[in-house]
Amino acid sequence: MRPSREDATLLAWFALFSAGTWIRFHNAMLYPSKWGFDAPFNWQYIERLLTTLALPTPESGWASGHPPLFYYAAAGLVRLLGPPSPRAAIIAIRLVSSAAGIGTAALAAWLVRRVDHGKTIRAMLAAALVLFLPAHIMMSAALSEEILASFLASLAIAGAAAALASRHHGRAELLHAGGVGVAAGLAWLTKLSGVLAVPAALAGELVDGWRRRDFRAAAWRCLVLGVAALGVGGWFYARNLWLYGYIYPHDLNVHKIMYTMPPGERRALDYLRFPVATFTDSQLLNPDLLRSVWGSTYATLWFDGHRHFLPTEDVAVRRTGTLLLVLALVPSTAFFAGLVRACRRVWRGGGSADVPLLSLVALTVAGYAVFTWSNPYFAALKGTYLLIAVLPFAFYASEELARWTRPPGMRALAVWLALAALALAVGAVFSFGVVFTRTEPPGLQWLHQEWRP
Repeated sequence: MRPSREDATLLAWFALFSAGTWIRFHNAMLYPSKWGFDAPFNWQYIERLLTTLALPTPESGWASGHPPLFYYAAAGLVRLLGPPSPRAAIIAIRLVSSAAGIGTAALAAWLVRRVDHGKTIRAMLAAALVLFLPAHIMMSAALSEEILASFLASLAIAGAAAALASRHHGRAELLHAGGVGVAAGLAWLTKLSGVLAVPAALAGELVDGWRRRDFRAAAWRCLVLGVAALGVGGWFYARNLWLYGYIYPHDLNVHKIMYTMPPGERRALDYLRFPVATFTDSQLLNPDLLRSVWGSTYATLWFDGHRHFLPTEDVAVRRTGTLLLVLALVPSTAFFAGLVRACRRVWRGGGSADVPLLSLVALTVAGYAVFTWSNPYFAALKGTYLLIAVLPFAFYASEELARWTRPPGMRALAVWLALAALALAVGAVFSFGVVFTRTEPPGLQWLHQEWRP
């Protein structure tokens, strides 16, 4: 007896999320506990909260100036589990963080189905783009706030976009705006870049109010959303300003080792270069990548350009990077094509749900450009910083990919083959120890070397 179409669809959903979940569970269990960006310092912060709940001073540790939600939540989880070993505690935190990452993939699929009714293939593609994004997989394995911040920002933007796609008047709108504000405020309280969800959501409300000529209702929604976000997330930054004279710490003495990292300066041309080395030697100390902001970002979004996961000096790793980064051009190109299509919709007076999504992309890219200009060091170039906008990426890339894979035709077959090869390769390469095993300490060795200016 052949399975029904509904049964086949359910089986496909189960297989998709099972694969993404298995990769993250595997990595949570096997990835060394103190590896990953800032993981040792993040654990020091969590350990401190196990003895005192007082907020640390920004100068007291590498991570102690970060917004506190992730650290308090992690410490609360460790307290709930009792006094396990540090490794067991870190595994537990990783598993919960991975669950939040799986939740982001589910949000992407939910938003597609809410806005583009009945497009099951597109919804699956949106979820897969999150589940098999290397930067998302690597940060799920790390002891870091990135995945939680990404989930909370995605929750806020998904809520804002869904409300604009099916606007109903009444008191429920204010409650919904308050909920979006709370989610955005929590993202802000997890990571500074989480604040970008606030103006992105507000932009959607303002444009909607202007189009409907209903500024009064839009103003009330914006007020409720903004007050909720400020109340939940803004207090930490107001406290910093009151106690230390700045909203967010920068150029602290505890971070002074950063100032010795190459290249040490940033030029306007660095934002225009996209060298061949992005594909042929995807590690950020390559002299060409060292001077390319977007090449380095691409190499860390779709591969391990910082070598925190994969061996550094390995020809097979370099060739695998070339393969993955070339295949990743398919969803990356689809994303930009989807952005253009969405901008046209908005320009022509439609696409209300697009406004917060497009706004988040624009604000994230602008914020990243300012951050990398102010921090001209190779370690500051991380595609993981863009995970705040992973929901719009999955939403727009899936829209175009669904068009490209629509049968019949050779184009559809070629795109499906490229996506399947990319997913299989990412799943194998970024399941720690399955294909490659890094044994040396994580990261690129940059000290005591000379750099080409």
